[in-house]
Amino acid sequence: MANQQDWDTSLGEQKKQPALRVGPIFGVLPYDGYRNPLTRSSTTSRVSMAIATPATGGQRKVYHFDGQREMAVALEALLSPELYGLEVQLPPIPYRGRNGKLRSHSFDLRITFRDGFRRAVFVRNGRSLARPETQAEIEAIFEATPKSFADDKVVVNGDQYTRGYRDNLLRVWEASKAADPDVDAYVLDRARSTTFWLMKDLIARCDLPSGKTFDAILRLIGQGLLGANWHAVIWPHSRIWLA
Repeated sequence: MANQQDWDTSLGEQKKQPALRVGPIFGVLPYDGYRNPLTRSSTTSRVSMAIATPATGGQRKVYHFDGQREMAVALEALLSPELYGLEVQLPPIPYRGRNGKLRSHSFDLRITFRDGFRRAVFVRNGRSLARPETQAEIEAIFEATPKSFADDKVVVNGDQYTRGYRDNLLRVWEASKAADPDVDAYVLDRARSTTFWLMKDLIARCDLPSGKTFDAILRLIGQGLLGANWHAVIWPHSRIWLA
């Protein structure tokens, strides 16, 4: 039987545990990142998800994220019809720190678009990004990153992904997995030809089951064709508009 101090985080400093390993899942491709981030942390929530992309042939694959902000960046990228592939926990890039010592950094994500363009993503919270030493570190990492690794590099402030924003991303992504272009086109046509203020108003103007219309509206919001406040729960009483 496990000792209480091995699992109860209220007892103070915890014994270091090995990273959790996800075993084989039938029909799901295994995780293939350079490192496994699924270690215990008192400051961030590790996330593991099964995601399908065009690069995997539509088959789900295991992805591990350092935290919910990194997951949110990935979900936002997945909503783009231009996305082809997604990679996480990439091999480290060696670079020289401010003191001249050799260090290394692993980009949080690398996104490949359908035209072959590859973008490496550096995610950090706003407080860290405001520090001069962090900016110097980013500059050194970007300068050391070879063209063969990525066509461009971007910095993302994870603070923009609030709890409400992340929850909405998950809802929109779930709805997007059950794509129905005909229903989406019908709902968009109704949005363009009728008046509405709240989501429930548009649902009432569609001759479809309310659940199917709700999912279509979420997909249209994810595609940027309808607008909503991403930082508040998107539900039937939400204000929505044509984007």
